[in-house]
Amino acid sequence: MPATGNHRRRKSSSLTRGFITVTAGGAALALPVIGATTASAAPVQSVATVAKTVAPAAAPAKGIAAAKATPSVYSVIAGDTLYKIAVGHAVSGGWQQLYQDNREVIGADPGVIHPGMKLTIGAKAAASAEPKPAASPSTPAPAATVTYTNDLDGWIKESLAVMAQHGIPGSYDGIHRNIIRESSGNPKAINNWDSNAAKGTPSKGLLQVIDPTFKAYHVSGTSMDIYDPVANITAACNYAAAKYGSIDNVFGAY
Repeated sequence: MPATGNHRRRKSSSLTRGFITVTAGGAALALPVIGATTASAAPVQSVATVAKTVAPAAAPAKGIAAAKATPSVYSVIAGDTLYKIAVGHAVSGGWQQLYQDNREVIGADPGVIHPGMKLTIGAKAAASAEPKPAASPSTPAPAATVTYTNDLDGWIKESLAVMAQHGIPGSYDGIHRNIIRESSGNPKAINNWDSNAAKGTPSKGLLQVIDPTFKAYHVSGTSMDIYDPVANITAACNYAAAKYGSIDNVFGAY
């Protein structure tokens, strides 16, 4: 072969480039496809890998929910009841849930709260913001039953529980003070000598209520007997709330 002969270099096959549109999570990606004429062609990135790379990060919903569920502390003021506080703060589950959240602070009687007492609003809501593993099925424990003694202390506490359910204000001290003045704690007391008695409607019971007032302010769930201690206290406190704002504001004949 002549030394000056020309050698023609073999041309490599041209690369054919195209584009395939891959949809991953709503995003369209154009991926180059290299012709198979080159043995060392780079492998195409898998759709799963691309989808993982471009998928948007999830919003921190957990953090937002936890922030909304942050509990607050409320300081009880004179005239407050659990019902009133629950309504004022839109407590989910009402006064019953508020009581359960603060049972250790309030004690066994939901009708007895005192000015200055610190109640947590939204305690259970905050706790539920964090996901919990599913609990295995179990038999729910029976609800605790509150019992009251059959004496002045028990009558007042039971009445306060009923009052809390109906949003009627009043405190143990305010009720006790007025009972001692009106009847000395005798549930069968009756006044047969004052102006009401002269009109044929004598004052009766622990808080000396006349029949028309008892009927007008009777609270459902209590006895219709005016001499029943709980019914008498609750009706009288309902009347006092309507006329004076609370039985706590009564310091004389009412």
